[in-house]
Amino acid sequence: MNPLLSSHFSSRQPSAIRAAQIAFSQRTDDVRSINVAIGNVSLPMHPAMVERMKSLGMNGSPFDSGIVKYSATVGFEETNQAFLHIISASGFSVEKLVSQVTEGGSQAMELCILGTCDKDRPLLLLEAAYTNYTSMAKRLGIETLSVSRSLQGNGTFSMPDMQVLEELIKSKNPGALVVIPYDNPTGQYIDTSQMAELAQLCVKYNLWMISDEAYRELHYTTKPTSSVWALTDKIVPGIEGRRISIESTSKVWNACGLRIGAIVTDNNEYHKKSVAENTANLCPNVIGQYIFGAITQIPKEELQDWFKKQRAYYAPMLTKLTEELTELVPGIIISRPDASLYSVVDVRNLVDESFESADFVDYCATKGSVEIDGNQYTLLVSPMGGFYSQTENNPGRTQMRIAYVETPENMQKIPKLFATLFEEYTKSN
Repeated sequence: MNPLLSSHFSSRQPSAIRAAQIAFSQRTDDVRSINVAIGNVSLPMHPAMVERMKSLGMNGSPFDSGIVKYSATVGFEETNQAFLHIISASGFSVEKLVSQVTEGGSQAMELCILGTCDKDRPLLLLEAAYTNYTSMAKRLGIETLSVSRSLQGNGTFSMPDMQVLEELIKSKNPGALVVIPYDNPTGQYIDTSQMAELAQLCVKYNLWMISDEAYRELHYTTKPTSSVWALTDKIVPGIEGRRISIESTSKVWNACGLRIGAIVTDNNEYHKKSVAENTANLCPNVIGQYIFGAITQIPKEELQDWFKKQRAYYAPMLTKLTEELTELVPGIIISRPDASLYSVVDVRNLVDESFESADFVDYCATKGSVEIDGNQYTLLVSPMGGFYSQTENNPGRTQMRIAYVETPENMQKIPKLFATLFEEYTKSN
């Protein structure tokens, strides 16, 4: 008789974001995948980071002797200063802020939930919500609450109804609200005035405000950079001391595999207890910390130029794919490309009630094949069902997320791939 798995493990399924990749890995044919299910950026890191990486074994490197020791749990001072430096480069004061390095943004999420919520104080999300928040909360035994945003026919996501949000807070007493100003998965840009409205509720009902800023500076509107650090007591009285941002090297710095993130806060007690909790994990990746620490030496003006280059890379790609896919699949709805590096594609006008985006994604991963330039390709995208909490009438049933992370050459193939695979799937089903 086999030993029993825990109930948590027994019920655990792979994240919807990774499902297509796992299914595709079982194929034995020669079909190539264009994987835009995962936000796995395929651009080089900042040159200063690349230089540090190349010099790891050279004289003068902390690792030139081959010894790789633990850092302090809070992380290297240089690495923490790098995170504060990039916040400052975006135009925000870091005078009262403290930083703690983590194993990517994912560990930062977990520590934030653990430090701000409890069994009787759930985590509040804006839905469609990044699936890892729900997964982390479930792992920790913390309930999640969601207030809805809807994808309109013109491609805009609505902001949540503030009255509905306030009633939910009053009735359920959440510990923290998570906001992603440059939203994953929706691509919505939540500007400073909208952030301030949400912050007012956090103050009124004594919530922590957690702002996931992994995509800060990746916005394609004329509005100024949005951040929890733009909100001060002058704008929202009482907001200071309850602000937390989740930082990451993955997206703006193109270093997904470095697995370096941070928790930045203006609450010293939270910071002290978060570091204490993380002593059980010893310390973050020291090589990754060292590589990102190079950013500390870069003048703010050069960092601002870097931000502009990242935006200039993504903005036309987002716009072009939206236009071409809309032309190839009349009636499709695509979220407006305002921020981050994702689009939500909705086929609700083109399918009946039997359509399930997860089934379409599985078809593409396991059977789909389209010839382009003499090669066979398929497309891996994320089904959106897992980004919503509804068990009935789930908007994700007809929605999929596309991440703009493949090479420009591969991104150009996506409209034809999606249109052809969707047509084949709907005809056969």
